[in-house]
Amino acid sequence: AKHLSTLYLEDLSDFIVECVDENFGFSRYAERLGESANSFDELYAALNDSPTKIDEITLAILDARIKEYKPKLICFSVPFPGNLYSAFRCAQWVKAKFPAVKIAMGGGFPNTELRSLKDKRVCEFFDYITLDDGELPIELVYKNVVESESNNEFKRTYILQNEQLEFVNNSIQKDYKQSEVGTPDYSDLLWSSYISVIQIANPMHSLWSDGRWLKLTMAHGCYWGKCTFCDISLDYIKLYEPIAAKLLVDRMEELMEATGENGFHFVDEAAPPSLMKALALEILRRDLIVSWWTNIRFEKNFTKDLCVLLKSSGCIAVSGGLEVASDRLLTLIDKGTSVSQVANVTRNLTDSGIMVHAYLMYGYPTQTIQETIDSLEMVRQLFESEILQSGFWHQFALTAHSPVGLNPQKYGVLPKQNEITFANNDIQFTDLTGIDHSRFSYGLKKSLYNFMQGVGLDLPLHDWFEFKIPKTTISKNFIQECLAESSSLLMKETSKLVWIESLPIVKSVSKTKRGVTYDNLQLTFHSKTSETAVMVENEKGLWLYELLKSLHASQTFGKRLNEVRASYEERFIDFDQFWYSKPILKIRELGLLVL
Repeated sequence: AKHLSTLYLEDLSDFIVECVDENFGFSRYAERLGESANSFDELYAALNDSPTKIDEITLAILDARIKEYKPKLICFSVPFPGNLYSAFRCAQWVKAKFPAVKIAMGGGFPNTELRSLKDKRVCEFFDYITLDDGELPIELVYKNVVESESNNEFKRTYILQNEQLEFVNNSIQKDYKQSEVGTPDYSDLLWSSYISVIQIANPMHSLWSDGRWLKLTMAHGCYWGKCTFCDISLDYIKLYEPIAAKLLVDRMEELMEATGENGFHFVDEAAPPSLMKALALEILRRDLIVSWWTNIRFEKNFTKDLCVLLKSSGCIAVSGGLEVASDRLLTLIDKGTSVSQVANVTRNLTDSGIMVHAYLMYGYPTQTIQETIDSLEMVRQLFESEILQSGFWHQFALTAHSPVGLNPQKYGVLPKQNEITFANNDIQFTDLTGIDHSRFSYGLKKSLYNFMQGVGLDLPLHDWFEFKIPKTTISKNFIQECLAESSSLLMKETSKLVWIESLPIVKSVSKTKRGVTYDNLQLTFHSKTSETAVMVENEKGLWLYELLKSLHASQTFGKRLNEVRASYEERFIDFDQFWYSKPILKIRELGLLVL
């Protein structure tokens, strides 16, 4: 129903586009003007046209806010191309109506696109444009504007000096650490004025706009930082700085108290498994009821037990880059994963009840038609095996700050170089293979849409395309064979043991066999839907019960396996025989995790 209601709103949007304002969009406005805008000319011309009807509505709201707050400095956050025109239009209006007010711009768009800015006409709109982490740059701008400090000290900031656009980075102060930036403040957000929408039926994409998600970051940057298509040369990727789990959960509790919401979206480039584990344990220790989701890399550290722990702490979904389902291309991308590894991780996540979304890529440099079709077959098998619930195909885009963009010849692409005076990120290029990868777009997306609905999984791949394609070279059982690979039960002695469920009910049970009476301990474990009884020798059962008490997630962060082994062998012999016995294997399934 919410999806259909959203489509009704989209119909209204289409009407506005056709009859009122051709640039209108609910989440993206005049996006075309901000995309690949190497020159400022087109945007500048649009800004010199009369304001549109939508502009007039926006500016009326802005006028009321300025008269209410009487600011000396207004800062515009511009994350995407679809925010750029409106930010410039609002800044232009403020300059005309309130010339004493200073205006700054920061956010994702300038951080990635305006690093080669030369056109000083932007200073007709903005007095300051800051790059990268914004806390210190904005603080210094604030001191210069509001506190009237005339020291001209700035951090990564474009300003107009002597009629020239200058990039000033003369502050010796260091950026704030992530542990020092504080908790986001939602107090002025008009919660009651926002509605939840589902623009497309993709289950992961619906999370982005459906419901209220409080935004936090586990770690600044990416702990991997090697993927060749990614902006790894920029600070927002290359400067990796994790936050302590205790501080993260402090911030979660603070936000829950301030907003009454308990849903969190961790907006990491790739959340580190070790920090996710620490976060989950801290949530369980404090007995918090939360829902959360994030972006990950499909790496081997996401074991079955870790995924169970994440689920028990409230993790409902993850998204991650499978990118190209080809081991040759994954190596070329320097992804650090294989298709087999991805299959096993997605199985572990799915089995624990966590929804999995995969980012998929086609048209990577040197990718052949055969590899595109083989990638589709891999994806089909992942859905057929029910270990992937959601996905989205993106055509490869060459960006200026990625390894491919910085060294295109190495990757077989020929960039089309334009003079850069304004934005510089997406680069038009020619793939030296000569393949027109855009031809595959419709078939890839159509097949994926059907796979997500469980439809068409048995159709031959050529049915999804309107032109001839080669047969896949991938075995029909490739993913199943990956999943059948045996995983060793052996563990590191330094692994942590944690018990995440409620403690069992204990009862002594005597059993006589051939005239001999055996004293056993029955441990009955209760879940929300079932109960399971496990029988252990009396002495060992008492030891086991005390162990589970000491390992409970609400009391401790667990014990190392070598500590548990030493405790057992003080009283009994052969810990390994006990550890791999049927009762312990059953208890491990019920919630005794090895992390």
